[in-house]
Amino acid sequence: MNLIFEPGIWDLSNPEIWVGVGLLIFFGILIAVGVPKMVAAQLDAKGAKIQADLDEAARLRAEAEALLAQIRKEKAEAEAQAADMMAQAEADARRLEVESKAKLEETLERRQKMAEARIAQAEAQASAEVKAAAADLAAKAAEQILAARLAGGAKDPLLDAAIGQIGDRLN
Repeated sequence: MNLIFEPGIWDLSNPEIWVGVGLLIFFGILIAVGVPKMVAAQLDAKGAKIQADLDEAARLRAEAEALLAQIRKEKAEAEAQAADMMAQAEADARRLEVESKAKLEETLERRQKMAEARIAQAEAQASAEVKAAAADLAAKAAEQILAARLAGGAKDPLLDAAIGQIGDRLN
């Protein structure tokens, strides 16, 4: 049952009564001195410090998220710029390839024409040398024939006609 209603519990010789009274006096002194206010002030200060730390953490988190968003944006811009640079480089490479092919074809054509001109010049020179050598040989042969004719005094009409045609054919 309930101890409060038992006989002898409220007797002043009961030590439990005095412990309870002492406890009430102790709590009264603590209240009179202002311990609850000090404890509340300490708890409020601790709470304020914790709240300041939480606010600082929230601010730092917001800054970190903003920095992360900025970094992601810069990364996307850098990737887009790199892609543009790659596209431009590929276009430049294709353009340079076309230009190089055109220049190479032009150079090859020019060299081919120069080689053909040199060949034609060499052919003309060789032809001129052959004609000159043939003319020299014909002149020497004619000289020998004329010298032999003069020495022998005989005339050959075919030989005279051939010698007359040599000059026309060589020029």
